[in-house]
Amino acid sequence: MTKTARSMIFGSAQTVAQHAGNPKVQAHGPGWSKILIADDIVDDWELYLDMMVESVLSNSGRSCINCSGIWASRHTREIAQAIAERIGPVDVLPPTDDNAQLAAFTVKAMATGTHAMVEQDLAEAGVTDMTAQYGDKLIEREHCAYLRPMVLHADSPDRAVAMKEYMFPFVSVVECPQADMLRRIGPTLVGTVLTRDQSLIAQAGACVDIDRVNIGPIPTNRLNWLQPHEGNIIDFLFRSRAYQVADLPVPAAS
Repeated sequence: MTKTARSMIFGSAQTVAQHAGNPKVQAHGPGWSKILIADDIVDDWELYLDMMVESVLSNSGRSCINCSGIWASRHTREIAQAIAERIGPVDVLPPTDDNAQLAAFTVKAMATGTHAMVEQDLAEAGVTDMTAQYGDKLIEREHCAYLRPMVLHADSPDRAVAMKEYMFPFVSVVECPQADMLRRIGPTLVGTVLTRDQSLIAQAGACVDIDRVNIGPIPTNRLNWLQPHEGNIIDFLFRSRAYQVADLPVPAAS
């Protein structure tokens, strides 16, 4: 990194912190992508259950664009329970199985360490494991390990788990007043906002904490590749400039 004029890296929050303030390094960390359900929509949350499940479960929850937080002012326990019923039973299948939805941790310590961190999250008052009834979450094999989906409910954005993201299908459903959402969500790579409230739409568009704003039922994992979610690589690693070519006149024969 120190020997190049410009570098781009992807890593954990700790990795990003190491390069904070260094203009030569563009560091991309966790996505902390979220779905915000506004007060004018939340009573009809069941209409958006498929979208929420896809956002959490697709690609085994491994992407920065997977949803790690669903925020609403009410019905949060019902929402968490419904998502848990959909993804909690998902189990480990062989990687050759077309129905496999979970990716293996080829370094077992990554899975066991992540599982231990989630257990710490669950120890905080106000946090509930909505997938507890669906059996063990850490599945160890001879050469790898798996983490099965987890849905946690947090009764306040003050709970530490409200700002967590893990590399498996994991989501926290957070109870938070609508008026506080945009100032409490923190860094958010993709923010899907479910509302018809034009004032909230304008506020979401102006929110500097959200890199990619989706208004309406767009799963967080759905990208339009004409709109890169991390920006275009040339914006940082190269310098853009105008370049034109015209044919030179052919000299007349002497």
